[in-house]
Amino acid sequence: MGLQLALSGALLIAAYLLGSIPTGYLAGRWLKGIDIREQGSGSTGATNVLRNLGKGPAIAVLLIDLFKGVGAIALVYAFYAFAPTFAPTSVLPVTWESWLVAGTGFAASIGHSKSVWLNFTGGKSVATSLGVLFAMSLPVALGTAAVFGTVIAFSRIVSLGSIAGAIAVSVWMLIFKQPLPYLIFAIAGGIYVIWRHRSNIERLLAGTEPQIGQKLSTEPEQSS
Repeated sequence: MGLQLALSGALLIAAYLLGSIPTGYLAGRWLKGIDIREQGSGSTGATNVLRNLGKGPAIAVLLIDLFKGVGAIALVYAFYAFAPTFAPTSVLPVTWESWLVAGTGFAASIGHSKSVWLNFTGGKSVATSLGVLFAMSLPVALGTAAVFGTVIAFSRIVSLGSIAGAIAVSVWMLIFKQPLPYLIFAIAGGIYVIWRHRSNIERLLAGTEPQIGQKLSTEPEQSS
């Protein structure tokens, strides 16, 4: 049991470190020599990159952040696929797999917004969480992405689409009858994403949240 817990912990830490890769921050440093956390909303996510670096860097950051989420889940799938060949005595129970998928997914999402490389600051965890969903359950991911995209298409406000997606993901988990650990991930992850958007919610209520292409007129928010 001790070895199994250690292996589980190693997978969670690896997922967190993968999620912690500060894509948006690195893009700002490499392309313009700026700290993206001191620009616009202060987030390292693709939306703030779009406002300050342009479409190309924003798309690149979005895709990489998505793949961080996919990669976190792939660690668990790869372990269960290959570990029995090399170390059959250390194989984790099959019943743990869905819990580890949910756990590593959440660890990657936390890593994106609380990066160890950026003094535990970062983005809003939307793209990385969506990447987790694509690896976890494709129907749920597509449904969540559809809600996200539809809200943005009508409102042109990314944060509103993100919040709507964070709410919808739990509904899709129930509709597609996903395992309990996945539902727990959806609820916990959705709440976390909404909490990360609390300053956006304040601006939405005040009618000052910028649409796509508009600059944020307020000072950078705190990422903590």
